[in-house]
Amino acid sequence: MDLALLRTFVAVHRAGSFTRAAALLGLSQPAVTSQIRTLERQLGRPLFLRQARGVTPTTVGDELAHRAAPHLDALVEIVESGLDDESSSRTLHLAGPAEFTAERALPALSELTGDDGRSFALRASFGTTEEVLEGLACGLHDLAISTAWPRGALLTATPLCDEEHVLVAAPRWAERIGSDTLRLKGAPALEHLPLVEVHESLPFVSRYWASVFDARPAATGTVIAPDLRAVLSCVTAGAGLAVLPRYLCAPALEDGTIVTLHDPVVPPLRTYFLVVRTGTLALPHIARAHEWLQRAATTWC
Repeated sequence: MDLALLRTFVAVHRAGSFTRAAALLGLSQPAVTSQIRTLERQLGRPLFLRQARGVTPTTVGDELAHRAAPHLDALVEIVESGLDDESSSRTLHLAGPAEFTAERALPALSELTGDDGRSFALRASFGTTEEVLEGLACGLHDLAISTAWPRGALLTATPLCDEEHVLVAAPRWAERIGSDTLRLKGAPALEHLPLVEVHESLPFVSRYWASVFDARPAATGTVIAPDLRAVLSCVTAGAGLAVLPRYLCAPALEDGTIVTLHDPVVPPLRTYFLVVRTGTLALPHIARAHEWLQRAATTWC
């Protein structure tokens, strides 16, 4: 049996779409369709059920993928490991949320761009979870950092770390509110105070309010800036309250520029995941970056 047919089959099985598999393989969609039909004729059994949006594997298709995919991945690993001495010519395309990628991931991975003989070039892209995962699925990125667990077999996720969210403001706002008032009244004590957020929907504040106060924020955003680092700058300048990741605002908390307004017994957390296209951890430069980030993350929590 032609290994190229099996490779195309596994790509379609993981992608759930002829079109997406074609993009990943660098083939035309008709070529992928033709190869799958050829394989189905050779086996005498249908491998996929065609639907309006993508394809669904038959039981025969699932069984073939279960048997063939590990061996194809192993072959890729054998071939790529032979190129490991030349890995300095490889480029790792990383994508993730701007702040976490800039503050955490890129500094850690920069250690792998040196001259140790196993280094690689690094290219970073920033985007929302949806944009990052879609770009990874389409082959634009090699490794993604996501705040959501991806669906389907095309992408494989590994938990990376949790970030704690804290309610912060400049000291003058803390003095105005008073710790006892917030402790006794909860969310209503904050209703008429200005909020600083990354989006009009108040994603960080809403998540915090729901988790800690079991309520929805009554106020609207006073300052909206689509970058958590800009939110921190505005909070430091006294623009209002915000919910921020602790790692991002830790220096400002330590020097007293801003303060926490509330310390819940169970603080809200958000989990980050490392995501790759299934099978690509066989590539040495992706595997090394994946392992390095997991190791670095043990010091981030």
